[in-house]
Order: sequence, then C-alpha cells, then structure tokens
Amino acid sequence: MKLIADLRERASVNTLCELFNIKRSSYYDSRQHKQTIDVERMHLRAKVTEMHRLSRGAAGSRSIVSMLATQGITIGRFKARRLMAEANLTSKQPGSHKYKVALDERLDIPNVLDREFRITKTNQVWCGDITYIWAGGRWVYLAVIIDLYTRRVVGWAMSRHPDATLVINALDYAYQQRGEPQGLLFHSDQGSQYTSLRFRQRLWRYHIKQSMSRRGNCWDNAPMERVFRSLKTEWIPTVGYVSLEQAKSDISRYLMGYYNHQRPHSYNRGLAPAIAEEKPYSVSGIS
Repeated sequence: MKLIADLRERASVNTLCELFNIKRSSYYDSRQHKQTIDVERMHLRAKVTEMHRLSRGAAGSRSIVSMLATQGITIGRFKARRLMAEANLTSKQPGSHKYKVALDERLDIPNVLDREFRITKTNQVWCGDITYIWAGGRWVYLAVIIDLYTRRVVGWAMSRHPDATLVINALDYAYQQRGEPQGLLFHSDQGSQYTSLRFRQRLWRYHIKQSMSRRGNCWDNAPMERVFRSLKTEWIPTVGYVSLEQAKSDISRYLMGYYNHQRPHSYNRGLAPAIAEEKPYSVSGIS
C-alpha cells in the first residue's frame, strides 16, 4: 500500500493496483484507516501538549498518563513519552538532592511525628513550613500547611515579613477551612516562628499538639520540602513576580487549584490530593 502511495504521481491508482494485483477498494480502505489513525494521534498529541502546558512544563510521561486518565483517556507511559518527543516536550523536574543529617531535638517540643508520614485519616497530622519567593523586587515569605493524609494543602499565607503572624495566619486559614478539627498533631521544623509564644498559644487555643523536627534535618519534614520543591520548579517564574499581589494570586491558583485538584501525586497512586481524599481506598499509602 505504501509503495502505491509513493508511485501515485507516476501512474494512476487503477494502473498501479492492477500491476500489484491489489483491489482498489482495499487500497482506499487502507488510506482511510491511516488517515483516521493520524487524526487520532494528532488529537492525542494535542491533549498531551495541553497537560504539559497546564503543569507549566513540569509533567513527565508518568504524570501526563495520570492526568489523561482523569479525563477518561488511557495510554501507556511509552506512548506518552513518544508523543512528548513528537511535540518536543520535556519535563523540567530536577534530580534528587541530599540534606545534611542532625540528631538534636528540642526537649520541650519533641519530634512526636518521627517520620511516620503514612496517616490513616484526614485532620490527624498537619505539617507546616516557610519558604521565600522573589516578588516586587524583594523577598517575600510563604507559609503552607498540608494534611499528611493525602498531602492536601489546607492552609497558606504570604507576607513581606517571616514572623509569627505569617504562620498564625496560615494556621487560622487551615483551622477554619477544615471545620475546626479536634485531636490534631502539628509538625514543623524548629523555626523561630513555630517556637514563638504567640504561635504556641494559638495551638493551645485550638487544642493542637505540637511536634518538631530535629535541628537541621529536612527529612523529618520531607512532605513539606516536596511541596515547595514542586512549587518552585513547576510553577513560579524564574524571574519571580512583579508584586506581592501577583504572587499571592498565582500561588493560590497552584496550591488550592492545580496542586490539590489536578496535579498527580505519587503518594496517592497518581491521584491529586483532593481527589484521593474522596477515594481513600484507591491510595497506596492509606489503609
């Protein structure tokens, strides 16, 4: 069939079919089938490109497969990888990195969590941390809180000052947004914001027990490190933001929209945190 297509400019289809002893109907059927396959592949490649654009260039073949599955489109990783290559798409996810290890912990606020990151229900353990972002020609600060059950972002706040007010605002947001839950454990590093009297008083008011990582040991709060790593490599522009207001608007779309509801998470077997929270028995880390 391919040979006839290559020779069509030199002879008629009728002559070529007679020469190769092929029925004309068979030739045209094969042409129609190929055109259908090409159209389907173009449509699929467009969907892959859309998912890649939605992730701001961060999604690899595995993430794209999971994102397409939520739309009822099933393909394998190898096909997704080939479609990405055809569209000249690459993931900008960075490689792994190492943290230094320390063993010290505060005697008055022990490491209660002790890296037990697999949680059996919502509002059992929250983790919090702070990072910095360039906006408006200066550093601004972002505090985020996640529920360890499916790594869902439940609270956040931004400010020009990395003080206790910043982390209190994030905690208040999470506490109200999650319906004032009881019996919580809140885990963080030993930052001065989290050891401040004002923040600890807020925890006491909400009847939340406090846990802290060992000094200088990022692995003790690894899920939070993962959130910030994803945010900075996938979403935040390399040149930062024009203003604090722009940063708040864009980061809110990522944390409460894309990250919670669309971005596949490996801990949740490829489900976004908010989706996994609604389907607990589909998640590998949850019993």
